[in-house]
Amino acid sequence: MAGMNDAHESRNTFVIGHTNPDMDSIAAAVGYAWLLRERDGVAVEAARAGALNAQSAWTLERLGLEAPRLLTDASPRFESVSRRLDTTAPDQPLRDAWAIASRTGGVVPVVAADGMPYGLITGWSLFKYLTDVIGPHPRGQEKPMAEVLDAPCQTACSTDIAAFKAKAHIRDSLNRILRMESNDFFVVDDDGRYLGIVRQRDLLNPPRLRLILVDHNEPNQAVGSLDEAELLEVLDHHRLGNPPTHTPIKFKVDIVGSTSTLVSEQMEEAGLSAPPAIAGLLLAGLMSDTLQLTSPTTTPRDHKAAERLGRWAFVANGPLKGETLESYGRQVVESGAGLESRNPDEIVNGDMKPYEAGGLKFAIAQVEVTKFHELDQFVPPLVAALNRMRDKKGLDFTMLMITNVVRASSRILVSDAAPAALDELPYPPHRDGSRVAEGVVSRKKQLLPTVLGLLEN
Repeated sequence: MAGMNDAHESRNTFVIGHTNPDMDSIAAAVGYAWLLRERDGVAVEAARAGALNAQSAWTLERLGLEAPRLLTDASPRFESVSRRLDTTAPDQPLRDAWAIASRTGGVVPVVAADGMPYGLITGWSLFKYLTDVIGPHPRGQEKPMAEVLDAPCQTACSTDIAAFKAKAHIRDSLNRILRMESNDFFVVDDDGRYLGIVRQRDLLNPPRLRLILVDHNEPNQAVGSLDEAELLEVLDHHRLGNPPTHTPIKFKVDIVGSTSTLVSEQMEEAGLSAPPAIAGLLLAGLMSDTLQLTSPTTTPRDHKAAERLGRWAFVANGPLKGETLESYGRQVVESGAGLESRNPDEIVNGDMKPYEAGGLKFAIAQVEVTKFHELDQFVPPLVAALNRMRDKKGLDFTMLMITNVVRASSRILVSDAAPAALDELPYPPHRDGSRVAEGVVSRKKQLLPTVLGLLEN
C-alpha cells in the first residue's frame, strides 16, 4: 500500500506528568507544552497519566481550561498506524473499486451502509474473482471487460478480514497477526464500525510515542509502558531515579519548590509571557506544591516565579481579575483540602507516589486538610484503605501523610504489618492512631528522607 505511513511521519509528542497527577504535574504539562509550541514551533500536546484530583479539577474549571488528554500508557495502538482509505459499498459496481484501487495502492475497503466492514478488494481477491468468472475456457476469455466491471463489489472481495479496535494495543495481537495470511486488516471503533486499514508491516514496527516527562523522573511513577516510548526530555525538581535511555536526552532537575517554577523561568528566558489562564494554572501548581510558599522546599526562585506568574495572571481580561497571590493561593490550597467529602480509597490513591529502598517497595500518599478536628473518626477507614492499596499494588507497606495547611504540620498513618524499622519514626503516636509530625509538610524533603534513612540503615 504505497504511502501508507505518510500520514504518520509526524508522530505524537506529549508532555506528561506522573501517575496520580497533582496540581503541579498538570500545570507543568500544560505550561511546558504551550512553551514548546510557542518558542520552538513543535507539535506537542499536554497529557495526564491519571485521573484529576479535586484541586486540579477545581482549578481547571476556575480558569476555563480543558483537562489534558488522558494517556494511561505509551504502548502503540492500532490507531497510530491506521489510514482511512476511501471505501465502496458491497452493491456498487466493481468499476468503482477499480478507480479507488488506483489511488490506494491496490486495496479497497468494502463497507456496508451501517458502517460495518464487509470485506477487502485486493489484487489477490480480484485475481481469484477473474479466475472464477473467466476461467480457462475460450468463451469465458471473450467476456467483455465492461461486463466484468459491472459486477457488484461483494463478488470480488475477501470477507474473512480481521478487524482490530483502534484503541487496542498492537503488542497484544502481534502473535495472532503473524499467524494470519492476510497483509491488510480493518481498524474499527468500539462499535465495530470502519475507521481505516492497517498493513502488517506497519504493525511490526509502529511509531513510538514521543514523551517529555515533567514533575518526575522515576519509571515507577511514569505512564505505563514507558519503555515502548521514545523519551525526549525530563524537567523535574525531585530526587533522581531516571530511566535509562538509548540516546542522550535533555535532562533538567533543579532545586526549587515546583516544576511550574522551572517552566515559568524558561518562559521568561524566552521573552514570553504565558496567557492569563495558563499563568494562573502554573501559579496554582506552584502554590500547591509549596503550600502557598510556606513549605521548606520553597526557594527565593519560587517567590520570584509567583510574582512573575501573578503579573501575567491577574490581568483585567483574565479569569483571575482582582485576585492576589494570597487570595488565589488560599483558594487553590483549600480546594484540595478536606476528608469529609471523599472516600478513603480515593484519598489514599489520589496523590500517591511509589518508592523502593532497602529491598522494600512502598508508597506514600498525601492529602491536605485545614483542620485535624475529629480526625480520629477517619483513621480506621483510612488505614483499611492503605491496607487495600498495599495488597492491590503488591507493596510491602503504605503510608498516608495528612497535612494541615493552616498549622503547617502533619499526621502520619501507616498500613498494618509495616516493617519494624518504621517504629523508629521520630513522630510521637497520637491517641487516634496517627503519628504527630509537627512542622512536617513536605513528602519530598521531610518525610521521604526520614523513611529512606530508616529502611537503608
